[in-house]
Amino acid sequence: MIRERHLFGPGPSNPYPEATRALAEPLLGHLDPEFLRIMDETCDMLRTVWGTDNARTLPLSATGSAGMEAAFVNTVHPGDVVVVAVNGLFGQRMTDVAARCGAEVVAVEHDWGHPVDVDRVLSAHPSPAIIAAVHAETSTGVRSDIAALGAGKGDALLLTDAVTSIGGIELRADAWGVDIGYAGTQKCLGVAPGLAPFTINDRAFERRVEKPRSWYLDLGMLGGYVGEAGVKGGQRTYHHTAPTAMVASLHGGLTRILDEGLEAVWARHQEAGDTLQAGLQEMGLELFAAEGSRLPELTTVKVPEGVDSAAVRTQLLDRHGIEIGAGAGAYAASVWRIGLMGRNARPDAVLLVLAALQDVLDRA
Repeated sequence: MIRERHLFGPGPSNPYPEATRALAEPLLGHLDPEFLRIMDETCDMLRTVWGTDNARTLPLSATGSAGMEAAFVNTVHPGDVVVVAVNGLFGQRMTDVAARCGAEVVAVEHDWGHPVDVDRVLSAHPSPAIIAAVHAETSTGVRSDIAALGAGKGDALLLTDAVTSIGGIELRADAWGVDIGYAGTQKCLGVAPGLAPFTINDRAFERRVEKPRSWYLDLGMLGGYVGEAGVKGGQRTYHHTAPTAMVASLHGGLTRILDEGLEAVWARHQEAGDTLQAGLQEMGLELFAAEGSRLPELTTVKVPEGVDSAAVRTQLLDRHGIEIGAGAGAYAASVWRIGLMGRNARPDAVLLVLAALQDVLDRA
């Protein structure tokens, strides 16, 4: 992430002012007809970025982690077999959440930095209720083949984490057989954290838990909150006070993405990631994620031997206003995670990151 004083305001170096400008607009009430119009349009645009026609597509009033919990608490019945593909931190979290819902969890473990082995996941149990996988594993920078899982899922529901993929790389929920999906706003959508773009199809909704363990995340109740889950003109009932400014901000961010063109946005992220990864390798650095499965929007790179990871990250932030992440789990001190997402997926940002990192490494 590149830190800029004017990041939250319009300007020539902020190509996504719509999302941040919306936060400064006068607040609308959550029952104001203008807000209801914005909510309807936001749900429509979310269908586009998800690649779905699902009526129940909406921004949940919480971050992506709550989206994960909503996905499981609404679809996992006690004793259900849930197969989870684990190739990073967020696959691990899926196993924890599923277990808390009373599932019999079958975790299919993979080496971190590698994509999901589709055949191993599909053969892990003969008749699971749910198969769950992360599309773009944030902890490792790896993309997995969700379409192949959907093609072989049989009668199971396919539950997908798209937090880091939505709005950054190809995502086609309906075509790939995704039944339940959740995401976040703070990555490629370029909107502040606080909402969880969520989608569930009729097949999964019909199998839902009648009374989930969470009242707040009960999709049966939330449907009325957004008017038949976002269907324009649907009957609305009061459930909770919506975060109106955040929904307006998401509306602005999605408008900008669709004005640019979704496939053009995917291509821009790909170009930025390819250029960054080539530049890192030219500097003599080794990439962590397996070749052929690397995410363009989130690059993982091995910390050179003898280099203090935390010191480099601190100097990058202090000297250049650039924040890169540490690795996760066992790789916390040996891997860096560099995100070029949303407004930062552009050529000048790539050059800035490469030059700044070279400068700090030269001083290490």
